[in-house]
Amino acid sequence: MQGRGLGQSLKVEERRNLLHKIIKGAVFGLPLLGIGLTINSSVIMTDAGYSYVHQNNITGELDVFTEPGIHFRMPFLSKLTKYDQVITVSFGNNAGEDFYQRLDAVQVRFADTYIGEIPVTYRFKLSNDPEAMKKMHKEFRNNSNLIDALLVKNARNVTVITATQYTGEEFFQGGLNQFKSKLGDQLREGIYLTERRQVEVEQLDLAPVGANQANANQLQRTNQLVWKTVPVVDNTGQPIRQDNPLQQYGIQVTQVTIGDPQPEKQLDQLLADKKRLVADRIRAIQEQETSKAQAETEQLRKEIQRTREVQDAQRKKELAIIAQQKEVEVARQIAEREIVEVEKTKRLAEVEKEKELAIAEANLAIQKANALSAEFEAKAILEKGRAEAEVLNAKYAALGANHEVYLAELNRDVANALYKNLKNFKVQMPQNYIGGSDASGLHTNLDVITGFGALGLMDQTKKITQTQERKK
Repeated sequence: MQGRGLGQSLKVEERRNLLHKIIKGAVFGLPLLGIGLTINSSVIMTDAGYSYVHQNNITGELDVFTEPGIHFRMPFLSKLTKYDQVITVSFGNNAGEDFYQRLDAVQVRFADTYIGEIPVTYRFKLSNDPEAMKKMHKEFRNNSNLIDALLVKNARNVTVITATQYTGEEFFQGGLNQFKSKLGDQLREGIYLTERRQVEVEQLDLAPVGANQANANQLQRTNQLVWKTVPVVDNTGQPIRQDNPLQQYGIQVTQVTIGDPQPEKQLDQLLADKKRLVADRIRAIQEQETSKAQAETEQLRKEIQRTREVQDAQRKKELAIIAQQKEVEVARQIAEREIVEVEKTKRLAEVEKEKELAIAEANLAIQKANALSAEFEAKAILEKGRAEAEVLNAKYAALGANHEVYLAELNRDVANALYKNLKNFKVQMPQNYIGGSDASGLHTNLDVITGFGALGLMDQTKKITQTQERKK
């Protein structure tokens, strides 16, 4: 009994100590916890890619933070709302990035009453302007309301309105890119003010197939009247727009992406039938073109064969003509060569005769010159002889008066001359002789001059003969 009482006393004591510790910890821990909570509630840590709207519940003021960092606020008496700076809204595109909205594809009705589903994705960028952010926060209060009430509904509305501006066939037969361009333009700048009007649509189609039609494989333009929603334009031709609900909040549309649109069953069947008809038409055209090409090929082959035969015959004819022309040319060249040879011989003979004539004329001129020279020389000799005769007469007259003295001097000179030249004495016979009997002798001065002229002419002839022999 005493042991049991002692154990109970120890447990009571332990409980008291534990209680004291808890009270002591609460006394010191609660203030620290309060301080920590106060500090945590008074600091805002913002991240990149988000915009924050801080509301002071005491003053009612709103602050906007768009950059990452640390900011201070009123602890426990303020509210912080977080918005995504870039928001992606997807209609029907459920693959890829983690979209904020995964909605069904937008169902639209085209101008020709056909229905289609268009998967489209939009990317929106919120404004960094604090006033625009405050206005947006006051109207939508949080990020989810902004997406559901503004972005999703506006994007769906613009998509549906833009689709009414196209026919189903126009959209699915090449109008998708233009549709995307108009859709983005109306999201950024505002929806067109439109009216429903019957318009003429121009289409491209293959020409009807015909057996005698040469351009059956060409496209032709056809016109069709349809009811369409047409934008209303102003005086400058620019479309009149309605107010853009995104513009007042500074929200920008940065990207519009369209997936694979799906037509309704009737439109799909119409497009498939038209595609099949076009394929059948193309096949028929191809068969016609193939038959036509085969016929043209066969005709071309015959033309080639005929052309080859004509060319062979023409070539043989040309070869025969060339051979005849070659023979004629050879004969002509032989004749021309013979003519040249005859002309050459004739010319050589003429040159030789001209040379002989020139030599004769030169000899005649020389002889004439020699005769004139001899005549003038004879005259000079005659005059000289007359002068010498007069001098000699005067001399002889003087010597006649002193003939003895003259004879003595003459004998002396002759003796001196004979004495000096006796060893070199040489007797040479004259080459020419002019003389004769008394009846044929030189009786007058004219006979003497004529004889001297003949001697000079003979001497000149001898010199010319020697010169010709030396040249030979």
